[in-house]
Amino acid sequence: MANSSISSKSSKSHAVVRLQKYIADAGITSRRKAEDLILQGRVEVNGDIIRELGVKVHKTEDTVSVDGDTISPNRVEKVYVVFHKPRGCMTTLSDPEGRKTVMDYLGDITERIYPIGRLDYLSEGLLLLTNDGDTANNIIHPSGNIAKVYEVKVFGAVNSEILKSLRKGVHTEVGFLKPQNVRVIKQLNSKTWLEFRLTDGKNREIRRLCEAVGLTIDKLKRVAIGGLTVEGIKPGGYRAVSKSQLLKLIGFDKHMNIDESVEYRSSKKSVNLRMKGPQDYTVANDASFTKFRKDTYFDTLKELKDRKEQEAAAKVAAHFEEKERKHQDRVERKKKRLKKKESEKGGVHAQILKW
Repeated sequence: MANSSISSKSSKSHAVVRLQKYIADAGITSRRKAEDLILQGRVEVNGDIIRELGVKVHKTEDTVSVDGDTISPNRVEKVYVVFHKPRGCMTTLSDPEGRKTVMDYLGDITERIYPIGRLDYLSEGLLLLTNDGDTANNIIHPSGNIAKVYEVKVFGAVNSEILKSLRKGVHTEVGFLKPQNVRVIKQLNSKTWLEFRLTDGKNREIRRLCEAVGLTIDKLKRVAIGGLTVEGIKPGGYRAVSKSQLLKLIGFDKHMNIDESVEYRSSKKSVNLRMKGPQDYTVANDASFTKFRKDTYFDTLKELKDRKEQEAAAKVAAHFEEKERKHQDRVERKKKRLKKKESEKGGVHAQILKW
């Protein structure tokens, strides 16, 4: 009888959860975003508006609604999506400015899912989406220490000194930032590809790292989370996986700890900067590249477009001016030929008279 009582208490304790967890489990949003919904007064429990964090609810005995719609974690099918976010796409469910969002590419999925973490508008690459709040929290929480790999193209030539500064880490307004590893994987005529491996996952970490040492990013792509890679999925494409597949690919063991031996390793070799020597184009931390940074990116693109259009218009105008000049030259030459012909005849003209 005592064992039965303990079992009953244990069962009841598992049925009572924090309100933000209940919302996340119902596939509405992540736990962090659920806390915002609560503080905004958009959540009701048994008809009462809740504005405080820490409230607990019973999974089957309490009624929870968000924005007036009743929700339940028991009615939601769990969905896990590996998505290749294209450049120029918002990592949100909707955008007030009418820009494309991740949901514009996931029309076949009927369940409401949300992104795990984010990539900014100009970034691309691996993005996970789900309606499983617990799994999302395990993946995104810093304590998981999950390595994320990015390929980043910067303007100019990255030299050994710049690479050393990145590896050493930098102090920023959000604290000290240091990548687990960074290396050069390709050098182009005027740009350099870097590979970053991070575990902190702070907001805009790579952009802050690069800007702190004077670099300007041209392209940024997340290629892997743990051992899970975006390779084989084209931009805008996705594939659905099971929970067990997702966790195994990332590198979680059965106890939900990260197995560090399960990690992504690129086939791209490192560029040895010392052997290659100084490059014959502008060094990457040159101030002239700052106009291409995110904050001024679109203004710079518009400026370049306007300049290109002005140059094209000037070229067309110059073409027609040259064409008109040649025409006037031909007219003048014709006049001179006629005048010369008349002078050679002595100016005498035959005249027919009628009688």
